[in-house]
Amino acid sequence: MQKDMADAALVVKAQKGSDRAFEQLVDRHQQEVRNFSRRICANTDEADDLAQETFLAAWASLRRLKSPDQFRAWIMGIAWRKSKARARSAVRTRLREDAWQKARPDQTSSAAEKAIALNQALEQLSSDQRAAIALCLGAGWPHGEAAEALNMPLGTLKSHVSRGRARLIEILGVDDE
Repeated sequence: MQKDMADAALVVKAQKGSDRAFEQLVDRHQQEVRNFSRRICANTDEADDLAQETFLAAWASLRRLKSPDQFRAWIMGIAWRKSKARARSAVRTRLREDAWQKARPDQTSSAAEKAIALNQALEQLSSDQRAAIALCLGAGWPHGEAAEALNMPLGTLKSHVSRGRARLIEILGVDDE
């Protein structure tokens, strides 16, 4: 009871704007709020965040506390409501993520399948066409630089790129866009 009375005096001072009085309330109750949070939360980091959020919310709404002698119960009530709000938020987040995962196409396997199909299609090109395609289309090299690297005339390289590209489109059955 003595502590509650001392808390009440600190609450009244804090309600009048005393930062020091609120700091004393935090010092008195932070371990109890943190312990409570750790018992009701899944992990320690989340519990510590919850305790901090609790005291921030308490500071913001301290003027609305009608019974200063009930500070301890009031602060634990804030912690409890904050934990329930976090749990609801976590459920909503998990449901959104699950729905998103179910709705999106399986990009991993389709990307792997596309890569396999492209490699198989490239194997059907001549080695000169594969090299020209790899440098110009695959790596984005300019035609002149690729021609120099492959030691072939520019017109020949352009021809290999054009014919190789057309052949890949035909083999893969994709639109020419």
